[in-house]
Amino acid sequence: MSPLTGVLREAWATYKAYAAHFLVIAFVLYLIAAVISALLAAVAGLPGGAAGSVINVFCMFLLQAALVKAVQDVRDGRVDLDLRGTLSAALPYVLSVAAASILAAIAIVIGFALLIVPGLILLTFWSLIVPSIVIGESPALASFGRSWRTVRGNAWNVFGTYVLVFLIYVAVQIVLSLIFSVLPGSGRSFIADIVSGTLVTPFISIVVSLIYYRLTAAQANQAPPGYGYPPPPG
Repeated sequence: MSPLTGVLREAWATYKAYAAHFLVIAFVLYLIAAVISALLAAVAGLPGGAAGSVINVFCMFLLQAALVKAVQDVRDGRVDLDLRGTLSAALPYVLSVAAASILAAIAIVIGFALLIVPGLILLTFWSLIVPSIVIGESPALASFGRSWRTVRGNAWNVFGTYVLVFLIYVAVQIVLSLIFSVLPGSGRSFIADIVSGTLVTPFISIVVSLIYYRLTAAQANQAPPGYGYPPPPG
């Protein structure tokens, strides 16, 4: 049996059990990024927009690290770190996450330009660089090798899981776009971005984190992989 059997079901159970915790983390960072970016663009024009983009990117990298840290936190069956504690615990990893993510994005874009397949390969094998940094304590550059070794031997299962997650993401986006179509055009994009990011990003981070935990457990011959902590309450 694949180490990833039932991983989406487990991710959904974790998402539901700790929804308030994960959604607050995502909402706060998305809201901060959106508000600051909008204010800077309105007050300072193009330079303000550029500064806002930098802040927005920083918040997104912090969000990636914070959500993985939150998954790590709840593996004992309870929430030990509140919002402030989670962000503080994730902050030391932001630069490493940013550096690794930017390098990976550049290489993956180049891979997609080379007949798409190389990009899909890199996207699959490097998909665990963030949990490798936050959970595995790997430096930015070392996280590439660690992610690759973790995925190796289960690449098709990992890729298939991400395809399913992508389809779920598309379905959610379609539903949300229909819901937000009734809003005035001026505020629709602002609200839609915050709500969409808040709802979807935590689930994706949970899936990626659980894949990391399951594959590392399987490689260490820990049984059964993916069920090494108390189930979510409720």
